Amino acid sequence: MNDKQQLTERDVPVEQLQAIERLVQLVDTLRIHCPWDRKQTVASLMPHLLEECHELADAIAAHDQANTTEELGDLLMGALMMARVALDDGGFDIIKVCDNVCEKLIRRHPHVYGEVEVADGDEVLQNWEQIKKQEKADKGEAKSALSGVPSSLPALLKAYRVGQKAANSGFDWPDLDGPTAKVEEEWAELQEAIADGDKQRIIDEMGDMLFALTNMARKLKIEPEMALRGTVARFTSRFNYVEQELGDKLASATLEEMDVLWDVAKSKEK
Repeated sequence: MNDKQQLTERDVPVEQLQAIERLVQLVDTLRIHCPWDRKQTVASLMPHLLEECHELADAIAAHDQANTTEELGDLLMGALMMARVALDDGGFDIIKVCDNVCEKLIRRHPHVYGEVEVADGDEVLQNWEQIKKQEKADKGEAKSALSGVPSSLPALLKAYRVGQKAANSGFDWPDLDGPTAKVEEEWAELQEAIADGDKQRIIDEMGDMLFALTNMARKLKIEPEMALRGTVARFTSRFNYVEQELGDKLASATLEEMDVLWDVAKSKEK
């Protein structure tokens, strides 16, 4: 047995299996005995599962470990409930879900379960995309490297994933100089559009600017969605401080007065 086999064939701790089994049994009980759970369908559960994903993202962005644990549990429960509902509909069940994802993970990790050698994580992603592309071709699905990006993703995250997938196919700058120059180019074009007063061109150039920034973030190995979430959280915290300090005087306060309190709130973060 080689090192890879020793690593991948470890026994799963009994406690983990018992915890998962308990949750599967609980979901089954709810599906049978709870009136609300009995009437759910895969389609009706989808918005709830999506909401749980966003709540988990909020908890992670807040670096709240306790809440992250809770929200991850809610997400896991939602996925198991969806599989349980599908069992009643005769579509699929949790066994098929687990078998499918296990087979896919083994197939897409030939450097772990096969003899393929990789230099780093970037090469792992490139191989992953190539394998995924071949899988789609074998099933007669779209062959574009970008076809796997969900259309419903938030625009910023979607832009990042599109750039990432294109890069994994070799369409990328060799270093940070390329996206940096592109950001500067798009900024100049946006300023020109604003000067011209052409609304549609301003919209287009603003979109180009945002897309260029996501590519710059990608080259810096920064998730722009999480980076922006952090900024929004800091802005919210600082603005809340300004609101609390000014109270009823907020509407009549000058920008200079607000800026002073903003700086105080910012200094408190440090």
